[in-house]
Amino acid sequence: MAEELIVNNTATKEEKYQSLIPQIEALVTGEPDLTANLANIASALKYGMGFFWVGFYLVKEDELVLGPFQGPIACTRIRKGKGVCGTSWEKAETVLVPNVDEFPGHIACSSDSKSEIVLPAMKDGEVALILDVDSDQLNDFDSVDQEHLEKLMRVVEKLL
Repeated sequence: MAEELIVNNTATKEEKYQSLIPQIEALVTGEPDLTANLANIASALKYGMGFFWVGFYLVKEDELVLGPFQGPIACTRIRKGKGVCGTSWEKAETVLVPNVDEFPGHIACSSDSKSEIVLPAMKDGEVALILDVDSDQLNDFDSVDQEHLEKLMRVVEKLL
């Protein structure tokens, strides 16, 4: 597949995901390098969905360490159980936050971030990395985002 996304900007959120995820899957199929794949996935989500910030944190020993991302500079290391990302890692589940200011222990890497969704990817029964998506709008993520981003994380898990 050519390194080009086809996104209909007038489509609904659901339609954008339905178009985007198969394109992402085609983009990463056959590419063995995890960093290259995560970088392209972050870019595809940022530009395909118009998110404020999209990135991956990889589990390295007892911390999440910043991986490929798109958007403003970010926190480099996050401890297990800290902030939204560390909570998703600790619980091994998706965490959807309508208003980050109301999340206990939120780590404000950017004061422009208002809502967030974080999803884990599993390898051998353990969280191997997480996807962090931030919006500069309150209450920007919902069950549609969760459903489709969880499908995307199954694609990511095949890369691990």
